[in-house]
Amino acid sequence: MGGSPVTDPLVRAAGLCRQYGRGPQAVIAVACASFEIHPGDRIALTGPSGSGKTSLLNLIAGLDQPSGGVIEWPALGTPEQLRPGPVAVAFQGPTLLPPLTVAENVALPALLAGASAAEAEAEARTLVGRLGLRDVAAKLPEEISGGQAQRAGMARALMGEPRLILADEPTGQLDRASALQLIDVLLLRAEETKAALVVATHDATVAGRLAQSWTMTERILRTGAPCTH
Repeated sequence: MGGSPVTDPLVRAAGLCRQYGRGPQAVIAVACASFEIHPGDRIALTGPSGSGKTSLLNLIAGLDQPSGGVIEWPALGTPEQLRPGPVAVAFQGPTLLPPLTVAENVALPALLAGASAAEAEAEARTLVGRLGLRDVAAKLPEEISGGQAQRAGMARALMGEPRLILADEPTGQLDRASALQLIDVLLLRAEETKAALVVATHDATVAGRLAQSWTMTERILRTGAPCTH
């Protein structure tokens, strides 16, 4: 009998937790998380401020190490192989390099990955256009607004062909029209590159655009998967 091929998950975690410090001063950022992320997933990660969403994204991206539990990337490789390349991360805070223009910031990942200047500029031009940044492409980060900087950081994160896109509150500094445009771009890029998409958001409209919903409650991830240590 034929059927769809079975593929490894991009990410698999069981009983994942992250604690900072020890003893009475210890701060628990993620208490328990068990999940899998598969190609094509569209996941909204919701929960109040301080519930652990950013810490969980950092663990998924391999930017931080767990204090307990297990996380692995069966279809992506080791933590050292995740970036740049398979995993794209759009951070909540400002990440643009001050000496570079918006267009140069966006093109940088492709150049570092070995693309020619022409290839990098062409791809950057496409993403800059999609995110409504053409008018500020030649400006430095200090010359643009916080919302424009957020969109430029997203454009830079989406360069190349990521297999997993992680976005931390990507619409936090944007007006409604710009927020909806950015989510459209995220979904389009994920479709183009066949990537999974995880978006941490407070925005119910943004969350509603994604097929799955995970919730952080008191630093415990609620996905329906059992959370065992």
